[in-house]
Amino acid sequence: MNQYTDEVSTKLEFIRQTLKETGAQGVYLCGTDWFAWITAGASNTVLLTAETGIASVLITADDAWVLTDEIEAQRLQDEELPSNFKLEIYPWADTNARKSFICNATGDGKILSDRPVETQKPLPESLQQYKRVMMSSEVERYREVGRKASVAMTEVLLAAKPTWTEYKLAGAGAEALWTRGLHPALTLVAGERRLPLYRHATPQNEPIGVKAMMVFCARGYGLYANLTRFISFGTIPNKENELHFRCREVESVALNMCKPGTGLNQVYQALAKAYQQHGFANAIREHHQGGTTGYLAREIVANPTTTDTLKENMAVAWNPSLVGAKIEDTFVISADGKLENLTYDPNFPSVEVEGRLRPLVLEV
Repeated sequence: MNQYTDEVSTKLEFIRQTLKETGAQGVYLCGTDWFAWITAGASNTVLLTAETGIASVLITADDAWVLTDEIEAQRLQDEELPSNFKLEIYPWADTNARKSFICNATGDGKILSDRPVETQKPLPESLQQYKRVMMSSEVERYREVGRKASVAMTEVLLAAKPTWTEYKLAGAGAEALWTRGLHPALTLVAGERRLPLYRHATPQNEPIGVKAMMVFCARGYGLYANLTRFISFGTIPNKENELHFRCREVESVALNMCKPGTGLNQVYQALAKAYQQHGFANAIREHHQGGTTGYLAREIVANPTTTDTLKENMAVAWNPSLVGAKIEDTFVISADGKLENLTYDPNFPSVEVEGRLRPLVLEV
């Protein structure tokens, strides 16, 4: 049973205030991200790749329901849901039952939704922003997810062999995450041949060779821990080491700007300038640079026009990259404007950059 009833009550109160302000009769949430958010970490996911799940949430001025079918209801009640919600259970074969219940519960009135269909309206910006700023209990859960994900990464890279295929390394990464109760939402791997070729290297059936990159987007309680690490079997060549150094320097510019009130477009522009100063003017165009994270792997990807501003208790994950080099961790902007690295593992080699410990290439 989910214990975070106070957190859910606070979120329901904000949603009901939103109903008053918008004149809507209901808020309907069905995305995996919004379901996890409103239920304080419960999961409506069965198919990992789906954006919506096997249950949804309807909130009105007086009630809050989790809507699901008779296949899923008992498990959700026993293992996932806080006590703030009533269960509305419908036959799995009755395709109209959920729609009919929503219409009756809202008097066929205006409905706001994260995935609006037919006459439903999108969620207001105020509610979307509210979701991106975490409560203390959410940060507490996020710390757990980040710690488990980073330990899993270190464990797998220490076990890796040059003869492993990219598939095997990715599979070992997924196993390490599942073992810790995390969804392996993304496990990218690039070995020696493919690493210089592709920024987003989905794994293939070939040996990793003398070096590899692995990327995790690990999901727990609906929250994403995003991190990237490298391994080298033997001493890394000076030229490659220099590229990793440049990535750390570029990243430090973005991290230094992560203060409440800073616009994401300002961070993007600072990254573009930093690349240029390091002699890689086109790098800003060769891969997205990251942005805010949380209940999505990226809530907002920073670009020149994203004027959304950073706030205390928002999470960020930047991923500057050059050919064959990249860096990424998940941070929360603390009350004092400092950054807390949720995916730091003291057992992984690191170096201090601008007062922060940042990962090196693991040489084995």
